[in-house]
Amino acid sequence: MSNRRNALGRGIGALIPGPSAHAYVETPRRLEGDRPTEIPVDAINPNPEQPRRRFEPAELDRLADSIRRHGVIQPVVVRRALDRYELVVGERRWRAARAAGRETIPAVIADVDGEDRLELALVENVQRHDLNPIELAHAFRTLSDHGLTQEEIGRRVSLDRSTVANHLRLLELPQQLQEDVETSRITAGHAKALLQVANPERLRLLRDRVIRDGLSVRAVEQLARAIAGPPVKQTRRPQAAVDPDLQRVIDRLRQRFQTQVKIHSDPRRGRIEIEYFGDEDLQRITGLLLGDA
Repeated sequence: MSNRRNALGRGIGALIPGPSAHAYVETPRRLEGDRPTEIPVDAINPNPEQPRRRFEPAELDRLADSIRRHGVIQPVVVRRALDRYELVVGERRWRAARAAGRETIPAVIADVDGEDRLELALVENVQRHDLNPIELAHAFRTLSDHGLTQEEIGRRVSLDRSTVANHLRLLELPQQLQEDVETSRITAGHAKALLQVANPERLRLLRDRVIRDGLSVRAVEQLARAIAGPPVKQTRRPQAAVDPDLQRVIDRLRQRFQTQVKIHSDPRRGRIEIEYFGDEDLQRITGLLLGDA
């Protein structure tokens, strides 16, 4: 098992023989034969634990067109599954080959345990930067469910433990926000900042602003902190309690303007402070104040 694990950590280079493979192949017994073999496209099943969940039609069309002209340059990796084969790596190439009308596809038949399918496919996709943050998060969650710690997952895919943890936190977001990340409407940085907002309605409103106004990650972090409210600090001197009626007004103003609002109250005189971030945010708030928005 240790040899298999070492090969998995090196990605597809550990499985495919070729001019540059000598530095990678540590377990030649994993391969059946010295070279890829042509396998019927229809005899291959997709990997049930494929970490990639989205296959863009335009990408597949371009790849299919390339395969029609040049063939499949890099073989896929499969494992035997009864009287058929199961993909380990290369589902996009396999899908494009089917779309291109090919009857066979070059493939390396590898001795990969079922439990290792996800890890090998994940390593390959990470090396190619082919997965979006939510796809990575789901793959990390599956590996975690299989008993791996965040540190172990990080070692397998050559990422820091904190990176793995941050990706897993994205799965705490509502489904709509996860889809926003998958479709690149917002970045993982925006999503991480939005995790600060626990109130679903405020979260939805801030999400809409991010997409509508193209806010920077820094601006979203500041807005999210303002909406979520300041962290509770332990002080030696207890702070005076805010009047409940005044707090309700503050909460309504914060929700209305989606930013930090402070009211400095005095029996004879007071003031209201409304924070903004940049010229566009100022225009948005003044529009709300003046009834233009």
